[in-house]
Amino acid sequence: MNRYESTKRVSFLGIVGNVFLLIIKFIVAIFSHSEAMMADAVNSAGDIFSSIMSYIGNKIACIPSDEDHNFGHGKAEYIFSLFISIFMILIGGKILFDSIMAMINNATFNFSIYLIIVCIVTIGVKLFLYLYARKNYKNHQNILIKATMKDHRNDMLLTLGTLFSVILGYFGYYFFDGIFGSVTSIYIIVTGLGILMESYRVLMDASINKKDKDLIIDFILKDKDVVKVDDFYTVPVGYKYVVVLTISVDGNLKTFASHDIADNIEKKIVKKFKKIYKVIIHVNPVLLDNESLN
Repeated sequence: MNRYESTKRVSFLGIVGNVFLLIIKFIVAIFSHSEAMMADAVNSAGDIFSSIMSYIGNKIACIPSDEDHNFGHGKAEYIFSLFISIFMILIGGKILFDSIMAMINNATFNFSIYLIIVCIVTIGVKLFLYLYARKNYKNHQNILIKATMKDHRNDMLLTLGTLFSVILGYFGYYFFDGIFGSVTSIYIIVTGLGILMESYRVLMDASINKKDKDLIIDFILKDKDVVKVDDFYTVPVGYKYVVVLTISVDGNLKTFASHDIADNIEKKIVKKFKKIYKVIIHVNPVLLDNESLN
C-alpha cells in the first residue's frame, strides 16, 4: 500500500468510527446531563472534521506535478494539518471553558450504566483506530496520519477521564467531571500547538535539519571524484526536500565526465534518502593544488 492510499484508509476509518461514536455519546450525554460525556461528544464531532480534512488534504497531495506546481502538491498535507491543529486548539478551548463552568456551577449528572458502556466502547474503537494509524505512520511518516493518530490518542485519554468521572459521580463526587474535562482539554490544546508548529515550519520553507544535511554531505564526499561541497540549500516540497548544491571536482576532467559524476550522485542521493525529492547539482571545476582546497 502506497503513502496516499494508506492515508485515505486511515481517514475513511476515522470518519466512520467517529460518526458512530458521536451518535451514541450525544444520545447518552443528553439523557444523563454529563458535562464530560458532552465534551467527549463535541470532541468526536471535531474528529470527524479532522478526518475529512485528512482525506481532502491527502487527495490534493497525491496530484502529480504540473506546469503550475513543478514539484507536485505535497504541501497540501501541511496546509490541511494546519487546519486540523487549529481546530484541535479550538475544540480544546471549548471543552476547557465548559468544564470550568461545570465546576463553578457545581453541575451534576444522572448516573447511568450506559455512560460506562459508551466509555468502554469508545476506548475500544479509539484504541483500534490509534494502533492502525500508528502502524501506517511508521511506514509512511505522513503528518496527516500523525495528526489523526494523536487525535485518537487524545480521545482515549478524554474518554478514560470521562469514565473515571462517571464512576466517581456514582459515589457523589460530581466535581471530578469538570476536573477531568479540564485536564484533557489542556492536553488537546498542547498537542494541537505541536502539530501547528510542525506544519508552520514546513510551510515557511524551513531547511532540512542539520543531522540529515550532514549525512547527505558526508555521503557525497565518499565519492572519490568530489573534492568538496561548496554550497548546500534545501527547499521543502511537502514531506520531502529539493536539494540544490555545488560540488568541486578535478578541473582536469572533461565536461561530460563532470556531468556524469553529478548525475550519478543525484541518483544515489534520491535512492538512499527518502526525504529527498530531487537534487540539482552545479559542478565547479577546480585545480587540485588550489590553495582554497586546503
